Amino acid sequence: MLMFFFLVVALAVVVAAVTLAVVGGGESAPLPEAAPERLDDPLPPDRPVGRADVDALRFPLALRGYRMADVDDVLGRLGAEIAERDARIADLETALAGARTSGPTHGRPVEGDQQ
Repeated sequence: MLMFFFLVVALAVVVAAVTLAVVGGGESAPLPEAAPERLDDPLPPDRPVGRADVDALRFPLALRGYRMADVDDVLGRLGAEIAERDARIADLETALAGARTSGPTHGRPVEGDQQ
């Protein structure tokens, strides 16, 4: 019976020591809180995103793959930039079509025309 009591006390001491080592200690704890790994947006804020920017983009790994919020943010930004470029291309094509239909002005020959 004495041996059983000794084993229970030893087990309680080991459990208490492990619990204090993991939970207690604050800043000096053996297992301090790790800062969550977040995407440091590498896309350039001052110019349009280029092919090399997308090729160099790497997402931090999460428990099961990638963080959905990080991927959604980047895809949202890329989608907005593509929509902006599409609108700009449409505007330029409209302006070019308008310039072609109006033809040369004031009787000046257009480059490449022969007289």
